[in-house]
Amino acid sequence: MTSSPTSRASRSPDGARGDLFDPQCPTRRLLDRIGTKWTSMAVKVLAEASPEEVRFAELQRRMAGISQKMLSVTLQGLARDGLVGRRVEATVPPRVYYRLTPLGLTLEEPLAALREWAEAHMAEVDRANRLSEEQQG
Repeated sequence: MTSSPTSRASRSPDGARGDLFDPQCPTRRLLDRIGTKWTSMAVKVLAEASPEEVRFAELQRRMAGISQKMLSVTLQGLARDGLVGRRVEATVPPRVYYRLTPLGLTLEEPLAALREWAEAHMAEVDRANRLSEEQQG
């Protein structure tokens, strides 16, 4: 398999731009992580609180429907990607706080635009789904 110069650059540790169309590019994995409803919700809650921190329990309360495990997995991924900072107070039980990093803050604007689009067009998408189901059924 030959790689284009862009493809090689997408895997470079020096911060070169990725190439979504290269099957080996880590951009695809990143989009899988940041493209979820839970990531979008977590980023929104943390952005609204910024620069303050938010406790795990408060995040879970504000993100209706998310399980403790899914929130934990989501936050771990965001922390691993450098989008969220985590601080633990050594109390019993431990208090865990989260905040967006400067990099994470840059993600709020594009995710806000996507959330806005989804909210503005949900009725149209629902209509299209109903029509599709009626045509198939």
